[in-house]
Amino acid sequence: MSQFAINLMFVGGSFLIYIGIAIWAKAGSTKDFYVAGGGVHPITNGMAIGADWMSAASFISMAGLIAAGGYANSTYLMGWTGGYVLLAMLLAPYLRKFGKFTVPEFIGDRYYSANARLVAVVCLIVASVTYVIGQMAGAGVAFSRFLEVDATTGLIIAAIVVFIYAVLGGMKGITYTQVAQYCVLIVAYTIPAVFISLQLTGNPIPGLGMFSTHAESGLPLLTKLNQVITDLGFNQYTADVDNKLNMILFTLSLMIGTAGLPHVIIRFFTVPKVSDARWSGGWALVFIALLYLTAPAVASMARLNLMTTIYPEGTQSQPLEYEARPEWIKTWELTGLISYEDKNGDGRIQIYNDKNADFVATTATERGWKGSEMVVNNDILVLANPEIANLPSWVIGLIAAGGLAAALSTAAGLLLAISSAISHDLIKGRLNPGISDKGELLAARISMSVAIVVATWLGANPPGFAAQVVALAFGIAAASLFPALMMGIFSKRVNNVGAICGMLAGLTFTLAYIFVYKGWLFIPGTNNLPDTAEYWIMGISPLSIGAIGAVVNFAVAFSVSKVTAEPPIEIQELVESVRYPRGAGTAHDH
Repeated sequence: MSQFAINLMFVGGSFLIYIGIAIWAKAGSTKDFYVAGGGVHPITNGMAIGADWMSAASFISMAGLIAAGGYANSTYLMGWTGGYVLLAMLLAPYLRKFGKFTVPEFIGDRYYSANARLVAVVCLIVASVTYVIGQMAGAGVAFSRFLEVDATTGLIIAAIVVFIYAVLGGMKGITYTQVAQYCVLIVAYTIPAVFISLQLTGNPIPGLGMFSTHAESGLPLLTKLNQVITDLGFNQYTADVDNKLNMILFTLSLMIGTAGLPHVIIRFFTVPKVSDARWSGGWALVFIALLYLTAPAVASMARLNLMTTIYPEGTQSQPLEYEARPEWIKTWELTGLISYEDKNGDGRIQIYNDKNADFVATTATERGWKGSEMVVNNDILVLANPEIANLPSWVIGLIAAGGLAAALSTAAGLLLAISSAISHDLIKGRLNPGISDKGELLAARISMSVAIVVATWLGANPPGFAAQVVALAFGIAAASLFPALMMGIFSKRVNNVGAICGMLAGLTFTLAYIFVYKGWLFIPGTNNLPDTAEYWIMGISPLSIGAIGAVVNFAVAFSVSKVTAEPPIEIQELVESVRYPRGAGTAHDH
């Protein structure tokens, strides 16, 4: 059986399961559509949160970024994991106690203002649309390779699949689909990692294999990796980070951005009780840890496999001939995600750090190299890893299904958050309060359909790798929604005017900084400054600016609230009652 047929079998089989679940769990009411009826078990919800969270950024792109940047990019792991602790401890139980469907609904009621709710809708849509760009781009990468089509066609196929099961099932369908997707993606991630760890180190546990001895050379694996890449002008894989301020701000931005992401927060509204919200967060951390503890090992082994493929042992000066390249390079070249240019006409593949002036002036010049000749998209390394390591065909098919499950599960959650904000908070909450339950459900499905089209169009030209685009979304959520939620729960003094001014200030500041370097509205070529460290203000990357935006939000909100009227007594009492979650209304099981 051909590899394409095996891929089709794994991917097609998993999609049939997802769509079957969506039909079985079709939403019949707005409560089903928004919060799955409110009766999801904490373990089930924890697994769904895990799938919702472990997106294309986690499954496909995070290990690729760590592989490319080493220790410096481990901030993705630290920030995202720490953010879940914040979310589970500081936000989820209190928001569940409040008992609303959406984040803007909480903000609107807490700050007793339809305008506050509207601003929250804008912040939610901006953050979620930015996030979903990364998911659709990641899905396009996976589809393009495993269905052997170009990246744009892969993106369109992904959009069609999401449309079928997300628009039909709503939160109820998405919840149980995400449980299935978690099972697929975690098996798909860990099995190849175990194979590769055994192959390189003899240790079946990837996390331990990363610190074990490299079987071929007898050196510790990370020592061998450092040796290989430094011989080619790259920094050591385990090298420390020069810009500590940027690293701290980036980690903080990811943490508080996690705690402010609406598509994750609404998952905590689906459980029956406040205590179940805490348990959901705990179970989610367990399920997420299974992948996050494996990702650094996958990254280091992928980088070593890639470099030893191009430079077989002891042949740094005579790398692989292009005509002798392995089949996996040929198949990824068809997608456009690997490209080759023979700059010195020797018919061989040179990959090295051509931005390292010392290496270029000495070693590269001596060898007649005229520039690094192969560009490998970071987002493909996890998906290509089984092929690089010559693993069985069924493992490649399995990781195809896993990568797609990761991208599509999060995309569905994000699209639901967007559609809920438009139909429930904008249309019902402001434009047409008298809309019927049936009309609101129709509006939710239409708005989700429009969001899918917009996300697909933007996903065709993303402003970075999947994980980088996601990091931008986290920064936006950190600067706009997180402070409003925190102040709404823990401060009785912050009023409606302060909250609105804070959200607008944080959002505007953060977006302006991002657009200056990434292009206005992420349109290529419209950036004012190059997105490189020498042009960043105080060395702060656009990916890290969300932490500063959050400080701006807090400062403006408290300052404005201090010089304006206190919130009404009933709102202060509401804040007090939310902080002591002794119960959270009823929910029905299904």
